[in-house]
Amino acid sequence: MQAFTYRSGKLFAEGVSVEELARRYGTPLYVYSKSHLKERYQAIASAMAAVKPLICYSVKANSNASVIKTLAEQGAGFDIVSGGELFRVLRAGAKANTIVFAGVGKTREEIEYALTEQIAFFTCESEPEALRISECAKRLGVTGRIAFRVNPDVDPKTHKYISTGKKENKFGLDFERTMQAYAMAAALSNIEIAGLHMHIGSQILDAAPFGEALAKVADFCRQLKAKYPTFKHLDIGGGLGINYKPDQEAMDPKAFAAIMLPTLKELGLQVVMEPGRSIVGNAGILVARVQYVKKSHFKTFIVADAAMNDLIRPSLYQAYHEILPVDATDKKVMGDLVGPICESGDFLAQDRELPDVKERDLVVALSAGAYGFSMSSNYNSRPRAAEIMVDGETATQIRQRETWEDLVRGEALK
Repeated sequence: MQAFTYRSGKLFAEGVSVEELARRYGTPLYVYSKSHLKERYQAIASAMAAVKPLICYSVKANSNASVIKTLAEQGAGFDIVSGGELFRVLRAGAKANTIVFAGVGKTREEIEYALTEQIAFFTCESEPEALRISECAKRLGVTGRIAFRVNPDVDPKTHKYISTGKKENKFGLDFERTMQAYAMAAALSNIEIAGLHMHIGSQILDAAPFGEALAKVADFCRQLKAKYPTFKHLDIGGGLGINYKPDQEAMDPKAFAAIMLPTLKELGLQVVMEPGRSIVGNAGILVARVQYVKKSHFKTFIVADAAMNDLIRPSLYQAYHEILPVDATDKKVMGDLVGPICESGDFLAQDRELPDVKERDLVVALSAGAYGFSMSSNYNSRPRAAEIMVDGETATQIRQRETWEDLVRGEALK
């Protein structure tokens, strides 16, 4: 579906005018489409229905409580990477037995919190982590279920910062070491070997690397299944890409399923998936108001009130976000869309053809639902943006804009 479309020359979020949202709630402003969230979740669930997967939404992509609640109501489980994310998803109504806990640096406090809540399993990144989970579980008198993360050494052909399945990455273990880790874990007290986990990276637009990785782990799974009676899960991670650019094609869940289902059905394991961006990425936009248009001999700078602290992906990943005017125009200008932050890296678009706008006009960055607000900060003492959820013709504020008082909350004058 198209969540953001023009009507009579004005940009709408579902049935609500973006201009009206900016007037009512101010800018910068994150706006999400509830219908898009539900439609993308159901598209994945439908494509993979033959193996009845547990679809664990990757909370790091967008951790707003209303986003989590919307997906929980659709039947989603959740992929978390911190105790804070566990707190968020439980608060939003998630069932603990649908939660998987990933990440390379889990603390004792986080592990004990997750054990107490009886989550589905931990993605275990190393042997010392398995030992720690065993120690914590023994102290609490419970069982810790683990799935070691194997690194299949597959190049997903994505940005190097979001490639996670190559041998030089910090995540997971190679095959030989993983087998040894399972043998070690089998001798630990209060540990249950629940399955295997793999995740090769994010924003992947070609299904072939997923198929290559699955082919590498399939026989490994058969061996583990034969050795350990409790081995029942295969977590295939996430990483399905979206279309950031007009000429890109998003990863079609049906194309992904066509590559993965034959082997998954043959293995007969409970499949777990961890999509994030593919559900929420194109469900969101960042709305900004132009403050100045600065023209030089070299280029035009459109200075808006949204900055790298609001959306860091362009600065961090050299990521592309399509920029649209709220009032439709065919006029274009070459230049940069920048923010007020005191850094040369503060831009939302650079050396690009941009809408020819003027002071006080509104512009939006598309595809901002994933890793937008969740990676935002208070750099330069800038309050973080408000967030809005649109459902048909109804708009609801799902996070208040921060104030200057919020910036200093918890600080002391000594």
